[in-house]
Amino acid sequence: MAENKRRGEDAGDERLPEDAVVDDVTAEDDATDADEPVSRGGTATRKRARAESTEGRKTRKDTERIGLFARIARFFREVVAELRKVIWPTRKELLTYTAVVVTFVAVMLAIVAGLDYGFAKAVLWVFGNPS
Repeated sequence: MAENKRRGEDAGDERLPEDAVVDDVTAEDDATDADEPVSRGGTATRKRARAESTEGRKTRKDTERIGLFARIARFFREVVAELRKVIWPTRKELLTYTAVVVTFVAVMLAIVAGLDYGFAKAVLWVFGNPS
């Protein structure tokens, strides 16, 4: 704050009361059309997003005309398209990740086995050994 006063940027600093409401509309928001509501995450934004998403959708009759096999074929085409977007690990990364997982599982197995053995001995000591 002292740095701002040296530059003269904070010359007219007036404190607002705690219950004052500050409107955070920027100059960019003022340049938008007057008919368009200001986007602040309210229902206007949701309505506009819903309207935009329904514009590109097919009607119910369009989806009923597509046969079962055409829908299955489209599904597999989309699956292949998504798999092409995947960044697959290299062989070295795959071996490293596999070694980490196997080591972690082995450590956890040893911990659980040790706890199981210890609890079994404790229960037999408390309740006596029947054999």
